[in-house]
Amino acid sequence: MAFKGVLRPGLIQIRVLNMDEAINHYQNILGLNIVSTEADGRVYLKGWDEFDHHSVVLRQAESAGLDYVAFKVDSDDYLREIEPKIVAWGLEVDHVPAGEQPGVGPRIGFTLPTGHRIELYHQIDMADDHPGITNPDIYPRRPEGMGASRFDHLLCYGPNIGKAREFFCEVLDFYQPEKVDLPEGDGSLAIWLTASNKAHDIAFVEHEEPGKLHHVAFLLQDWNEVGAAADIISINDVSLDIGPTRHGITRGQTIYFFDPSGNRNEVYAGGYTAYPDHPVRSWDFDHVGKGIFYYERALNDRFLTVLT
Repeated sequence: MAFKGVLRPGLIQIRVLNMDEAINHYQNILGLNIVSTEADGRVYLKGWDEFDHHSVVLRQAESAGLDYVAFKVDSDDYLREIEPKIVAWGLEVDHVPAGEQPGVGPRIGFTLPTGHRIELYHQIDMADDHPGITNPDIYPRRPEGMGASRFDHLLCYGPNIGKAREFFCEVLDFYQPEKVDLPEGDGSLAIWLTASNKAHDIAFVEHEEPGKLHHVAFLLQDWNEVGAAADIISINDVSLDIGPTRHGITRGQTIYFFDPSGNRNEVYAGGYTAYPDHPVRSWDFDHVGKGIFYYERALNDRFLTVLT
């Protein structure tokens, strides 16, 4: 498929309670590389297989959670053309000037009916420490920690997820590979949305409190790396949520754990290849346990209730 318009989730800014603990977690446990620490205290990181300057921003704050996720688009022309469409749909758009983050051009931002801030941008410098381009080795050097190769996707909790689906699909040309139906009546309990061949770039669960983060996910190469991540979690006494296991939804292989501030992380491998002409895969409420955790076939309270 041709990738046009929105390309991928490219930047995410996460609030953490203690920066030193967060750096140890994201650098030494997950294996992200630190790009820079700026005067305002924010720390910028990237996975070893990412070309752009950075993908993850850590900001120390009084509460953990998500500041925003930003999607990279294919051109400045798209950025200019999409703004009036967002406004016409009913969202107020603001502008973030170039240079607010190192190496990043101008961004536009808006808040979804779910309470989450979304941004779009096109310009970002190439990282100094990027993957090879000419006769490239499989990686520049052996990755550290879990070896997370990139920021992959996120799951958000908030109200009005049907409106979020409408916005992403009608305005930003995403499509919906999968959903969980509400037990009664119309509508969805959960939705998975993508602008690419991935089973999801962003997902939402219906929840009364707006703007909540369930997890930020990072890509591993295969099931063996998910198992090795479980070893690292135990060796370092990282707080574990669940796994290693597998999703029925997306078919991904996964393990969930928490950073020192309580933000849930996922490392993830596999999953099916999505196409916009495929039918939407649907799960009824009675099978949601198997859909989320295919082997256990049941959800745990912590996975459902711990949000930041």
